[in-house]
Amino acid sequence: MVNSHFVTASVSDSQELKPLAEVQSSNVPSSEVYVCVHGHFYQPPRENPSLEAVERQPGAAPFHDWNERILQESYRPNAFARILDHQGQVLKIVNNYEFISFNIGPTLMSWLARHDIETYRRILDADKRSCDRNNGHGNAIAQVYNHIILPLANERDKRTQVRWGIADFRKRFHRDPEGMWLAETAIDQDTLRVLIQEGIKFTIVAPSQVQRCRQISPEYSDWHEVGGGQIDPTRPYRCYVPGLPTGQNYIDIFVYDGPISGDMGFSDILQSSQSFADRIGLAIRGDHNEAQLISVATDGETFGHHRGGAEKALAYALQHEFIDRGWQVISYARYLSLFPPTWELELKPVTAWSCSHGVERWKNDCGCGGGGEWHQQWRAPLRQALDWLRDELIEIYEITGEELFKDVWAARDSYINVVCDRTPLTIEQFFNQHQHHELTQIERTDALCLLEMQRHAMLMYTSCGWFFEEISRPEGTQILRYAARAIELAEQICGEGESLEADFIEKLALAPSNVPQFKDGAGIYRAQVQPTRISAEQVVAHYAMSSVFHTYHREQRLYCHTLTHQDYQKQTMGALTLALGQVSIVSEITQAKASYTFAVCHLGGQEFLCGIRPFKNRLAYARAKDAVLKIFAQGSVVQTIAAIQTQFGEHTFNLQQLFSEERQHIMQLLSQNTLHQLNQLYTQIYRENYGVLMAFHRDRMDVPRELQVAAEITLSHRAIDVLRQLEQDLSDIDENIVAISTGYLGELEGIAIEANHLHCHLTIPTAKPLLEGLILQALRQTLQSEPNATRLDCIMHVNPVAIQGIKRLINLGINLGLNLNLERAQEVYYHYTQHCEAIPNLGQALGIAS
Repeated sequence: MVNSHFVTASVSDSQELKPLAEVQSSNVPSSEVYVCVHGHFYQPPRENPSLEAVERQPGAAPFHDWNERILQESYRPNAFARILDHQGQVLKIVNNYEFISFNIGPTLMSWLARHDIETYRRILDADKRSCDRNNGHGNAIAQVYNHIILPLANERDKRTQVRWGIADFRKRFHRDPEGMWLAETAIDQDTLRVLIQEGIKFTIVAPSQVQRCRQISPEYSDWHEVGGGQIDPTRPYRCYVPGLPTGQNYIDIFVYDGPISGDMGFSDILQSSQSFADRIGLAIRGDHNEAQLISVATDGETFGHHRGGAEKALAYALQHEFIDRGWQVISYARYLSLFPPTWELELKPVTAWSCSHGVERWKNDCGCGGGGEWHQQWRAPLRQALDWLRDELIEIYEITGEELFKDVWAARDSYINVVCDRTPLTIEQFFNQHQHHELTQIERTDALCLLEMQRHAMLMYTSCGWFFEEISRPEGTQILRYAARAIELAEQICGEGESLEADFIEKLALAPSNVPQFKDGAGIYRAQVQPTRISAEQVVAHYAMSSVFHTYHREQRLYCHTLTHQDYQKQTMGALTLALGQVSIVSEITQAKASYTFAVCHLGGQEFLCGIRPFKNRLAYARAKDAVLKIFAQGSVVQTIAAIQTQFGEHTFNLQQLFSEERQHIMQLLSQNTLHQLNQLYTQIYRENYGVLMAFHRDRMDVPRELQVAAEITLSHRAIDVLRQLEQDLSDIDENIVAISTGYLGELEGIAIEANHLHCHLTIPTAKPLLEGLILQALRQTLQSEPNATRLDCIMHVNPVAIQGIKRLINLGINLGLNLNLERAQEVYYHYTQHCEAIPNLGQALGIAS
C-alpha cells in the first residue's frame, strides 16, 4: 500500500486522460479499459412540512434521524474514505467523490449544507478538482429535483423538476450540469424531449430499458434487437428524439452494467477492493479494438450504509487496484468528451430500472416491491387522489396567481432560487422579476403561499411513497403530509382548504391499507398526518411553555418561525410558575405574520395550562394580564386556571402540545430533582460500604447487585459533575483547551482507575462527545501553523505539553471505556501532515500510520 499523491492538472479533451497515481506524457489514451463508478446519493425528504425540519426518528437510534445516521455511515465516510494498513491504521484519506461519477438529490444537498458543512464543502471541492483535472468535465451530475417519476408527471411538472434540478446544481457547483439522473431511471420520449430542450447532454439507464441499437453511419445500418438486456454497456449511445430541430434532436445515453451493478447492491463483491476489481474484470471484452467503458451504478448509500466499510474498498480500488490492472478511472462526462458515440439506440416506450412493468410500480398493483402477503391495491387510488388534488391546486394557483405574477408558471420555475436561498435580498429580486405589480406585504404573503402550495404539490409525488409494499410506511405517510400542507396553504389563500381536504380524504378511502387499524388511506391520513400539522398558535404555545425553563432572547428562532416578544413577565409562587406575554410570529417561508397573547401556568410536574389568544390591542392585553396576575397573587390554583381560561382561553394547550423533542427535554428537566435525590442516596450507600465492596472484589466473590449498582451510579455521577464543570470552564473557546482540561484530567483519571478496580460499567453519555470535541479542538489549536511555513518550521512551533495533553485525553477515553470516534481528529492531523512533518507518537495515538 503506497501513499501516492494525486494529479489535478488540467488537460484538454484531445490529450491523454491522466491516471490518478501518476502523470504520463503520451498524447493518446494509454489504456483501452476505463472504469466509471456512479453513485446515486439520495434520501427521501423527511422534514415536517410545518416546521421545515426533520424530527427525531426512533428507528434511526442512536442517531437523531435517518438522514443523520446515513450521513455518519455513508456521506461523510465517502468524503473522508480511509485506506488502512494491516494493523488498521490510516495510511491515506481519500475523497471518493473526486474519483467517481455521482449525483446527490437536491433536497439531500440542502440538508447536508445545514447539518455538516465540512462534508458538503468536501463534495463541492471534489467536483471542482475533477473539473480542473478533466478540462471542465466534472464528476457531479444533476438530478430531477425531488425524485418524481417523470413519465407519470404532467408536462409542467416535468419541466419544473428538470429546471429546478439544473438551477440547484448550478447554484451549488457553479457550473451547468452535463448529465442528469432520472428518478428510478424512469424515462419516456416526453422526458427525453424536456432533457434535450433544457440543455442536458446525457443520462443513464439500465440495460433492460433499451429496445434496439445500431451503428451510426451515413449508410444504412441494421438494427440489433437487445430488448432482453443484451445491450453492450461498454460504449455510449446516441438517442434521437423526433419532433426536434436537427442538431438539437438527440441526447447521449450510458447504459450501466446490470449484472455488476446488481452484485454491488445485493452480493458481497464490495467486501474488498480485490473482489470488486475481480468482478469488474469479468466484464472486460478481449475482442474490442476501441476503448471500452465498464460502467457500474448503484445507490451511493451502498458504500458504507448498506455495506459497512465499502467506502474503504471503493477508495483503495479507485486509487490502486484499478490502476495496478492498467485501467483508468473516469467519469461519464469525461469519457463522452474523449469518445463520442458511434452507435445509436432506441429505448422501450416507458421504463424504469426497478419495475419490470414500465412504471406501473408507481401507479398500480404490479407486484414489484411486494413479494410477501401484502397487496399494493392502494397504489392506483393514491395516485388518482393526488392527481385530483394537483389539478384542483393548479386551478387555485392559476386563478389567484394571475393577479400577482406576470407569468404564473415562469414564476414557479424561478422560485427555486428562493427555495435555495430564503434571504430578503433573494426574495426581493424574485418579486422584482415576477410580480404583476408592486405587491403589498399581504399580497407577497399570498404569492409565497401559492408558490409553497405548488412546491408541496410536487413533493407529494416523491417516488418513495409508492416504492414499498404498504401505504402507511413512513414514505407513504410523508407524501400525504406534503399533500396536507398544500391543502393547508390553499386554505390560507382562498379559504377552500376545508372542502378540499374532505374530498381528498374521501378519495383516499379507496386506497386499502394492509394494516387493519388504519383500514385505508383515509384512516392513515387522520391518524398519522393530521396530528402532525402545526399551527402558528401551537408554535406560540411551545414558546410560552418552554419559556418557563428557558430564557429566550427578545427575538427567537423556532424552526422556520421567528418570534419576538413585545412583553414578557414570569412569576413564581411556591410550586406554581406563571408566565404571560405578547409575541409576534413571522413565518420565514411565507412571511405570514401574526400577534398573540399568552398565559401559561406550570402547576408542577408535567401539569401545564397554556392559554393563547390573538392580540387585539394593548388595552385588552393589559387588562387580561392584570386580571390573571391579581388572581395568581392570591395563591389559588383553581382560580388561576379559571382566570387564564377566561382571559386567554380561546385556545388552550398542555405539555402534550409541545413539539416532541422539546417535550422530552422538559420531562428530563422535571425529573432532575428526583434523580438528584437518588444520586445522593446511592453516594451515601457507596461511601458507607466502600470497604465491603473492595473486600468482595479482592476475594473474587460475587458482589451484591445493589452495592455494585450503587458504585456504578456514584462514579458515573461524579464523572458527569466533573465534565459539566469542564464544559462551563471551556465556554470561552479562545482559551487554551489543553491547559484548562489538565486541571480536570487528574480527577477523571482517578475516577477511571477507581471504576476499573471495582469492575464498574460507567454510564456517562455526555463524556464521549465532549472528549471527542476536546481532542478535536485541542488538535486544531496545537497544529496551527503559518501558511508559508516550512515542514521543519511547522513541527518546531508545536507545543510538546499540548501534545501530551491530547494524548492524555485520548487515553482517558480508553480508560473510561468510551470507544472514542477519532475520525475528525484523524482528518485534521492527516491534513497537517500533507504540508508538515509528522509528530512522533501523536499520529499513532490517533490511529494514523507513520
